[in-house]
Amino acid sequence: MPNHGKLLLRQQKPFIAFWLARVCTASGFQMLTVAIGWHMYQLTGNVLDLGLVGLVEFLPRVLFMLHTGHVADRFDRRMVAALCQAGQALIALSLALGSSSGDISREMIFVLAFCLGTARAFEIPATQALLPSLVPAALFPAAVAASASAMQTATIAAPALGGFLYALGSIWVYAPTTLIYAVACALMLSLPARQTALNKQPATLKSLMAGIQYIRSRRDIFGAISLDLFAVLLGGATALLPVFAKDILLTGPWGLGLLRSAPAVGALLMSFWLARYPIQRQVGRTMFTAVGVFGVATIAFGLSTSFWFSLLVLVVLGAADMISMVIRGAFVQLHTPDEMRGRVSAVNGLFIGASNQLGEFESGLTAHWFGTVQAVVLGGVGTLLVTGVWIKLFPTLAQRDTLEKTAAEQAADDAQSRP
Repeated sequence: MPNHGKLLLRQQKPFIAFWLARVCTASGFQMLTVAIGWHMYQLTGNVLDLGLVGLVEFLPRVLFMLHTGHVADRFDRRMVAALCQAGQALIALSLALGSSSGDISREMIFVLAFCLGTARAFEIPATQALLPSLVPAALFPAAVAASASAMQTATIAAPALGGFLYALGSIWVYAPTTLIYAVACALMLSLPARQTALNKQPATLKSLMAGIQYIRSRRDIFGAISLDLFAVLLGGATALLPVFAKDILLTGPWGLGLLRSAPAVGALLMSFWLARYPIQRQVGRTMFTAVGVFGVATIAFGLSTSFWFSLLVLVVLGAADMISMVIRGAFVQLHTPDEMRGRVSAVNGLFIGASNQLGEFESGLTAHWFGTVQAVVLGGVGTLLVTGVWIKLFPTLAQRDTLEKTAAEQAADDAQSRP
């Protein structure tokens, strides 16, 4: 079996620059998020403000969803991503200057959080749609896994680094973050310019809605995206980890930190494996099995009273989620025409963001109604039920053997694209 990971690194220099840019951007965002949250709490001492910061950061993804995808399809994606990274560098610089002068206020943080969310709302579809143009189709699944490893690496290391630097003073987080974003911008600009034809359609309602309509017209793509939405919505237990750490597993803040890191560790290890040995056959069955394992792991975590067993289960949960994410991400991108990838990625990104945000709300609500353990167990059972229902609703997705388009699908797309 060929080593796709080494082949990817050896043959695709642009991908290396892309991967490093993703590491920088993800690390910068994680460090900035930690610093902004702590800074806000120091200013106001109000936990509600912490929730509002997260909401303000997420709001632009909803407000600008249709426009972000259109921008990614109409303009050079590397330029769009680079401008967004430059914008995030300016946000970090503003916080650094404000920290040095002592002029940061609650309202200023809210405004900058909204600007940060806006920059990320335009950056994410552009970078997701950019990746397929950097590597051959045969290496694309490995590229998705390797790209995901950048996010997981940042998720594990960057928050701790941000917290350590903040202990030295807030400017010691904001200033390095500015530099990190600047490096990401330079790396993105080093990528080759877009070679495929740009979408020249004006920003009409029809063109803006094209991503949603395309997903609705492709049952397997709709099935893959909606499976993630409902599985994560029901199975996510992240919001309840502090309760498990303190009241059930009887550990302290250090234990909570390990519990939060465990899924990312599992995801990172699995992303390394998938980059080296990408899944090439029985992709539908593998994806649904991974979602099922995610549900079982959620149930096991909910029932566990052992800290170390809970930690192990969360590692398995993160690894299973990574398998599903890589297959789904590669499948959606490979089955979407290049001129549509930005708009489809924007819709997909909204689904993922909504599943995470609403999943935390769902977990808190069911925990309030039924109890913490019962809420997590019910969520895992719900994930298993969704998996079974989706297998029945989307049989061709469940039975899919490879990620590439079949001859019939290619012929249908060619016929649809003819004038």
